[in-house]
Amino acid sequence: MSRILLIEDEELNRALVRAVLARADVAAVREAEVLEAKNLSVARERLGSEDVDLILLDMNLPDGNGLTLAHELATAGLPGGRARPKVVAVTASVLPQDRAAAIEAGCDGFLDKPYAAADLVATVARYLA
Repeated sequence: MSRILLIEDEELNRALVRAVLARADVAAVREAEVLEAKNLSVARERLGSEDVDLILLDMNLPDGNGLTLAHELATAGLPGGRARPKVVAVTASVLPQDRAAAIEAGCDGFLDKPYAAADLVATVARYLA
């Protein structure tokens, strides 16, 4: 079973993602375990102790910018030499320079907020494959 780490500070947004993924028409997405982190500190703790296949990463978090974590993962990796999960930036910042900054920081993909449920499912399915 795949594991997704959802790094998002807004509880309503986390609930929406959980609901969309639980109802996905793609079995691998629907069956994935969703772990949550409301900030970068909690995300780092989870990544230090749990294997994750995909990170859905909000950019604007209470304790910093999500791109910082993406950069850390791209350059330093995970403890114990574990494989780096795929990272998808999920943000309302949709300007070309924002996308470029996300990719440069080490993100594998980009999902614009607000997004359609089908786009979230398709994105998750692509990176879990």
